[in-house]
Amino acid sequence: MNQLQGIGAAAGLSIGRAIWWRTHQPIVTDHSVQNVDQELIHFANAINQARDEIGQLRKQAAQRMGESEAAVFDAHLVFLDDPAFTGEMEQRIKTLQKNAAWVCQEVTKETKQLLSSLDDEYMRARADDVGDVGGRLLLILTGSKPFDPSQLHAGDVVVADELTPSQTAQFPEGIAGMVTARGSQTAHAAIMARTLGIPAVLGLGASIEQIHSRDTIIVNGTTGECILKPDADTIAQIEEQIKQQQDLQEKALLEAAKDAVTADGKRIQVFANIGGPQDIQPALDNKAEGVGLFRTEFLYLDNQDWPSEDEQYAAYRQVLEAFAPHPVIIRTLDIGGDKELPYAQLPKEENPFLGHRAIRYCLDHPEIFCTQLRALLRASQHGNLWIMLPMIENVAEINKTKQLLEQCKAELDRRNQTYNEDIPLGIMIEVPAAAVIADQLAKEVDFMSIGTNDLTQYTLAADRGNEKVAHLYDAAHPAVLRLIHLACDAAAKQGIPIGMCGELAGDKALTKLLIGLGLDELSMSANSIPQVKQKVRKTDYQVAKEQTEQILTTAIDGQQVRDSLTTK
Repeated sequence: MNQLQGIGAAAGLSIGRAIWWRTHQPIVTDHSVQNVDQELIHFANAINQARDEIGQLRKQAAQRMGESEAAVFDAHLVFLDDPAFTGEMEQRIKTLQKNAAWVCQEVTKETKQLLSSLDDEYMRARADDVGDVGGRLLLILTGSKPFDPSQLHAGDVVVADELTPSQTAQFPEGIAGMVTARGSQTAHAAIMARTLGIPAVLGLGASIEQIHSRDTIIVNGTTGECILKPDADTIAQIEEQIKQQQDLQEKALLEAAKDAVTADGKRIQVFANIGGPQDIQPALDNKAEGVGLFRTEFLYLDNQDWPSEDEQYAAYRQVLEAFAPHPVIIRTLDIGGDKELPYAQLPKEENPFLGHRAIRYCLDHPEIFCTQLRALLRASQHGNLWIMLPMIENVAEINKTKQLLEQCKAELDRRNQTYNEDIPLGIMIEVPAAAVIADQLAKEVDFMSIGTNDLTQYTLAADRGNEKVAHLYDAAHPAVLRLIHLACDAAAKQGIPIGMCGELAGDKALTKLLIGLGLDELSMSANSIPQVKQKVRKTDYQVAKEQTEQILTTAIDGQQVRDSLTTK
């Protein structure tokens, strides 16, 4: 029996048979080609095949994990049309008259090195995407076969040096765990593992070579611990723990239809985050009381051009009718940052997360924004619509949106199209400035929602997609919690509800803390809803409030916050 320590990246406990996912990229040498036109055709065919494969992976990911996780493949598709990447490959084939496979290998290596060396965190994170896309092209060009996912079966633990999003998306149902030498809690593969409910331990380093295929391995994705070749007593203990966890999950699901009310009577609404129509049924099955975040980007990412008003209206109507009469909070278009649209012709920015994105882009392109607003207004008659604006930083952005909404209503009146007059308008608190002036913003809106993913990375200056600073990215950091507390106080004083739709909302280990901060609503992935509801019912609001106030004044880091919650 051997114990290995890594990073707990996706909570859970499992026992399985280790299976190595070995990726052997072919190494090719350069040679001159006699027929350059034929080589260019060969290269173009490879790009088309890669596009088809990535498109298929995107569909699979969307069906199993939702649009948010599937969106990573949109960046892969963008690279296939990038003049600085595949365009450079094509140019070198022409000018150097070299074989496409060697050119692909060289350009991929150079581009990865360049991106990895940049100061900009966003661009460094794109190095992994380049490697994934370039590696796929190279396999196609050389006729090499990648690892066959059909070798994996339910109950297996996937072991690898590193796993890309395209590999993780191919996992069959029932995979018991995921273990890698490299990676972080914020890696795309880790996010996918959490969505799929697969316990994951990453960052084992060189010690991973102690694991051999078909070894029995215990994966503790909560503590980051792996136990290799456990003895019979250890296996029996872990199996009992797994059974207890499964029993608790089943009990939580049976009780999920009950309201989430604290022991002393405070009502907490528990909503679902959804990224497209395929997420509706899982949310309903897990007894979501509404939708706290409906990401509308899928409508844009799945299109070759801007989606029409009618197209958007149909999608919004579908989700509103499914959840009526419960609230459905639909976030307006949030592109930019890590969400690129080829047809939007977004400029290359040194810091896209701090750039021309979300509400900033929409207000600068009212023709695009108004198409969405009109579709939302028309759909409002089919359910309980709440509209939410992303990345708000000042009052002027809210007022400009209100003006556009009035213009859209006037346009619908001229068309004799009906809509609800009184639609709650809210904002996401995901920029630190918005939390600091939440008292001013709260006067202009009907509700607010905390987006902890961006709020955390902006507050801590730690890109959540960068492995080198992953240890700094912690939504439980006291600085982040104090900003959340500021926003909750502002909402309470103004008498408007405030929720949370970031990943932190689904962390049941911190549910008591979130209630103590003063949140009225928590929105999360569907599979987290039953246990969070159960945790709410076991919490005393007044006790949680007192404990949270003490934590905010004494804790110096996220670990102390968590320790305080487990010891009291």
